[in-house]
Amino acid sequence: MAGKRAPSIQRELLVESREAALNAVQTYNNPLTTFKSDTFIVLMTIAWTRLLHAYYHREQVEYRYFVQGPKRRKFDRTKAGAFKYWELERCLNCDSCPIDQASQQNLRFLIGLRHEIEHHKSPESDDTFSGRYLACCLNYDRYICEWFGERYSLSDTTAFTIQFRNLATPQQPEESVSHLPSNVAKYVQVFDAHLDDADRQSPHFSYRMIFVRKLANHPGQADKAIEFIPADSDLAKEIDKQYWVLKQAERPKFKPGRVVQLMRAEGFTGFNMHHHTVLWQSNDAKNSSKGYGVEIEGAWYWYEPWVDEVRKHCSANLELYGSDSKSVAA
Repeated sequence: MAGKRAPSIQRELLVESREAALNAVQTYNNPLTTFKSDTFIVLMTIAWTRLLHAYYHREQVEYRYFVQGPKRRKFDRTKAGAFKYWELERCLNCDSCPIDQASQQNLRFLIGLRHEIEHHKSPESDDTFSGRYLACCLNYDRYICEWFGERYSLSDTTAFTIQFRNLATPQQPEESVSHLPSNVAKYVQVFDAHLDDADRQSPHFSYRMIFVRKLANHPGQADKAIEFIPADSDLAKEIDKQYWVLKQAERPKFKPGRVVQLMRAEGFTGFNMHHHTVLWQSNDAKNSSKGYGVEIEGAWYWYEPWVDEVRKHCSANLELYGSDSKSVAA
């Protein structure tokens, strides 16, 4: 009797990859799970790592760590003697990595987020970054099908989750960092500040949708909980106009001196840098959890909401900062 054929390394990697991805989605959708983000990111990291290992194996790209000697390679090994394989970030850094830029940025964001939340519970991350988690899953399914065929797709294994939460009820705006722990908020602000606008807008980085409650006109028309319409349809364009805030362009940033210039140009000629410094210090405005600004490579930049706060302050103290005032720094 012939022995069983040993499964190929590529097939084993794909089986492990798909199982990790399925468990990631099932865990995130489980209402009893309290560590959703943590578990999801760990499992999707495994899924993507195995998927890229399968791709590199097929393409004959060496994905084990080694040192090139005069005649042969010396492979790095664990204390128990096993080969050391590339982690996900090393897979992304490979010159042969076939993943598009926006999808890579999505994975790099999740890797960094995991480092920030691994030592403490951060349930706020579960909903805040759901668009980035969804993009991660869609990217995964797209690439496993592109590289190894539609038979490996996971699209038929999951469905829209039924919820107890009313989808029509306003929720915390996605990706607003004001409610996050300070270290997580700072990480997000710094990461996003270095993103290209094309990557930020790409659905491969964060997948965003608008839900509008549907009123059915005919029997049977309201059987589906969700109905999708083409993005280029007249209805979608009209919704997009009414919900323009979803067009998340690069947030303008202002240096402190520029904030002072803007106030003086608006007539608050008595407002100076000293007043601005006292104002932000008294309001603890550089606390990253407030979302007023971001530190980039040692320099602080203010967002428009802070400029609005400064403007309100100047308007409320017109006798100090108005064109007729004579302000002297303390």
